Parts: sequence; structure tokens; C-alpha cells
Amino acid sequence: MRTTWEEAGWERLGEGVVRRRMPGWDETIGVIAGSDGVLIVDTGPTLGAGAELRRTVRAVLGRDVTHVALTHAHFDHVLGTAAFAGVEVFGATGLAELLRHGKEELRDSAVRHGVDPDAAAEAADLLVAPHHHVHGELTVRLGDREVLLANVGPGHTAHDLAVLVPGRAGEREIVFCGDLVEESGEPQAGRDALPRLWPAALDRLLALGGEDAVYVPGHGAVVDARFVRAQRDALAARFGADSP
Repeated sequence: MRTTWEEAGWERLGEGVVRRRMPGWDETIGVIAGSDGVLIVDTGPTLGAGAELRRTVRAVLGRDVTHVALTHAHFDHVLGTAAFAGVEVFGATGLAELLRHGKEELRDSAVRHGVDPDAAAEAADLLVAPHHHVHGELTVRLGDREVLLANVGPGHTAHDLAVLVPGRAGEREIVFCGDLVEESGEPQAGRDALPRLWPAALDRLLALGGEDAVYVPGHGAVVDARFVRAQRDALAARFGADSP
């Protein structure tokens, strides 16, 4: 007998759409299931985490992940990717080159944040860079369902990707935002952020999803357009904003 998403600790967002807030860093992992494909949004901070996510998908759906969408290049969102061997990996244009040349920095960031050094080194050594580069927007077909990948950055990083899941049968559209939106704490602007461009990225995110969409932050509870707009205004006040 198969387990259910709820029994596995996942939150159901819509028909065939779920997400999990991971332990440790509270990063969101999303799953979108169609009749002929399963897309996972981000892969966790280690190979062990990625392998556990892959096992969970198989336990619930009876089939494997076929596509990976990486929202940005931080360790807690990408270091589990090698656990999904053989799948199609998507990222914003430039992400693949950044990951190929930034393995040591990713490993060191993971260790600074508490990942076991051996686990961090293994995940960085085996890191899988995107095979498909999203410059503007790209539609991924999962059989009876289509998912739109949108390069809405830069902002939180130079390579921010959002994932739009069109609504079905009266359901609202769902937008996986990556760390462009954070609910459980103040948005983190690290060394690789472009904070003056971040408000414009959130404007693009809002245009993508619209007023009635469900917005899924990279960290924290699901929010609405009003929350995203307030965070956009707070970032503009904090850092200033360049014209798009």
C-alpha cells in the first residue's frame, strides 16, 4: 500500500502539486506530477537529502522524478541534485557555468552552515549542473500538465528561476519563488545578491503569477501577492531600486 503525501510530511497545494519544508534550513522542495512526468523544484542540501526525496516521490507516486528545476545556486537548494541521476535538469541561463566553477565555494558554504564536511564534499564533487538553460520562459510538458519555468532574476542571486504551475478546475495558479521570497525570516542578501535589482525581480514574479496566485517562498509558509508586494517594497526601501 502506497503512502500519501500527507503521511510523508508534505503539504498539498493543488492537484498533483505538493511541497515540503525541509528540516534544518527550512528550504522548500516542490513536486509537480503529470501523467508522464514528475518535476521536483530544488533538491536539498546533501546527496542523502536528495536520495530521501527521490525515495519519497517513488513511495507516493510509484514512479521516479523525471525533471529537476533549480531555483538558484545556494547549497541548500542544489547539493542533492546528483541523487537524481539521469533526469533532465533546468536552471536559469548562467547557473550551469556558476555551479561548474563554484563547487568549492558551495562546499565551504554548506560546511559553514553546519553540513557535515564529508557530506558537503561528496555532494559538491558529484554536483550536476543544468542541462537546459532558461533565458526567458520555457514550458516543460509532463504529459497532461504543463509547467512554466521563468528566469525572473537577478535579485536574490544572479540566476533566479521561478516555477509557475497553472491552476486546474478552479484552482489558483501556484508559483514556486525560490529565495526571491522568504516568509520565515527577512530576505537574505548575501555576497551574490543584487539587491537594487531585487524589487524588479519581484515585479516580474508578480506579473508571472498575478493577483490570485499562491506564492511558495524558498523558506517559510505559503503567501499571497499582497505579501510579495510588501516584501518588494521593503527591499526597495532597504536597498533602493534600479529601473528594470
